[in-house]
Amino acid sequence: MSSSAKLTVVEVRESLQRFGLADYIVFVASLLICVVIGVYFGWKDWSVQRKRKQNVRRGSAALNYLVGGRKMKIFPVAMSLIASFISGIAVMGASTETYLHGTQFCYVFTAIILMAVSMNFIFLPVYQGLEITSAYAYLQLRFDRRIRLLGSGLFTLATLLHLPIVIYVPALAFNQVSGVNVHIVSTSVCMVCIFYTLVGGIKAVVWTDVIQMFIMIGALILIVIKGTADIGGLGVLIERNMASGRIEAPNFNFDPTERHTIWAIFIGGGSFWMGKNAIHQMMIQRYLALPTFRDAQKALLCFTVGIILLLMTCFYNGLLIYATFHDCDPLTTGLAKAKDQLIPVLLMKVLGNYPGLAGLFISGIFSASLSSLSTGLNSLSAIVLEDFVKPFVRKPLSERSTRYIMRGTVLGFGIVAVALVLVVEKLGTVLQLSMSLVPISLGPLLGLFLLGMLLPWVDASSAFGGALCGLLTMSYIVIRAQIAVAAREMPIPAKPVSVEGCEYEFELPPGYNTSTALPTPPVEKSIHHVSYLYYTFIGAATTVLIGSISAAILRRQQPSKLDPLLVAPFVRKIYFPQSIPRTVVTTHTFDNKEDTALYLTCLLINEYAARRNYVALTHAQPPTGTRG
Repeated sequence: MSSSAKLTVVEVRESLQRFGLADYIVFVASLLICVVIGVYFGWKDWSVQRKRKQNVRRGSAALNYLVGGRKMKIFPVAMSLIASFISGIAVMGASTETYLHGTQFCYVFTAIILMAVSMNFIFLPVYQGLEITSAYAYLQLRFDRRIRLLGSGLFTLATLLHLPIVIYVPALAFNQVSGVNVHIVSTSVCMVCIFYTLVGGIKAVVWTDVIQMFIMIGALILIVIKGTADIGGLGVLIERNMASGRIEAPNFNFDPTERHTIWAIFIGGGSFWMGKNAIHQMMIQRYLALPTFRDAQKALLCFTVGIILLLMTCFYNGLLIYATFHDCDPLTTGLAKAKDQLIPVLLMKVLGNYPGLAGLFISGIFSASLSSLSTGLNSLSAIVLEDFVKPFVRKPLSERSTRYIMRGTVLGFGIVAVALVLVVEKLGTVLQLSMSLVPISLGPLLGLFLLGMLLPWVDASSAFGGALCGLLTMSYIVIRAQIAVAAREMPIPAKPVSVEGCEYEFELPPGYNTSTALPTPPVEKSIHHVSYLYYTFIGAATTVLIGSISAAILRRQQPSKLDPLLVAPFVRKIYFPQSIPRTVVTTHTFDNKEDTALYLTCLLINEYAARRNYVALTHAQPPTGTRG
């Protein structure tokens, strides 16, 4: 570091900011494509509604806007699910996690499989059987409107905590490769999203997501191939990461305060992903856009396989970052200003000399976040209108008032999200942050749905009390843990790094020791020291435990009086073996196929009518103290 011929870290950082004209063109073009698709589908739906205004079925506009008329195709919906679920948080956060702490988190595929199994056997059959559009409409059908308002409120809180992180991630990446201020970028993204949200629909969101996924996957594959070749091949990558201890076997320790164990990942992570996929309006809305339950199952399978492959690619990139910078840590030298800028540093080192490729990758991260942000703002506007405004107005809202409320909600929440970015950037890495703050509301909300679908004897009051207990418990644990993290009371051990091979000048951070790790003083463990992966599980378990115990003591709900369609299929078989009427099939002889088809059609109609009559009678005469 003493040689005057060496470049400074500032000069090296500026040399990596080779975001040229071709990159800007690719970046702007990708965003314009997303906007054009949104405008196209918005105009197309408006034109169809205008032509059919006299004969259109009541409510078909909302049905078409929210779930595409339930006529979407499996492949684009599956791609849209992956794009919305992965966003820029996982792309950058998973790589950062692997670089800093090793491959322990890569065993998250076990949690994703747990989520897929629960979706297939518990949640999807109920949603598809009820043919609802909003996930939180289920809570009103199963319990009462008070629980629906609680669920909608928890969703609003979870989304507000999530949106600033969604904005912050692509802004960090863009800042690293171009030098543009983070807050200028985040504000610009929100402006684009606000416009896109006002004119788009589910069709626009889904098909935009398809394009975004191809952009992201293509960019990730380019980095993997070119970056691996640059360091000398896969063998070099494995050797360097094994030497640093980053490639490691599953940790089977039962200590709940240890950050990553296989139990925390499977149980806690599985609960988190279950909440993010099974009860989240943005995800459920896409499943309900498919015509049949079988199609939803196929989309779920494609989503599960796709999300695992994509996350494993992100984990590989984390190993690639270390193999590339194994003797010159970018964080220690200041080449990367923040932990979540590591992947952009690798991007510019590997692909920066190829015009347009850096712009392609950044546009992929931006596009994924744009999808999550626009869908989140759209969902929030619908929740505010349907659950927080309409029930409390004396006369029906006019079309003009409705438009103002929805647009004002999008604008207001967009401004709040931008303001909260100032808080997010002070709280640590985005992956842990997103899995720490969101469970405050996600855990109790998951508990409500589990109470409804698995425990038919639980009534609305017991569920409400359980959810409040879960919310208070999680608020204390998460907020207390974040205060401890900010005060450096909960240090997270990181894997070793080196700066011995750096070829540029830099200043070491104050107190940095290159030879030995400083001993950490023993800390007295408390409830808030539990692994952040358990947060959603604790919130859900508290809700289910308090709610079920309260219901068992008070005995307010009779399971036999409940609509069987509101519980999971395997619960129906236990509690309602004879509850759904079945048509007695007799043998007939027909002369042609048309008569046979006519008979089968009538049979299905009769059975459907019998089921609906049963449900109507059940809802019309609820038992005392229950919803019915």
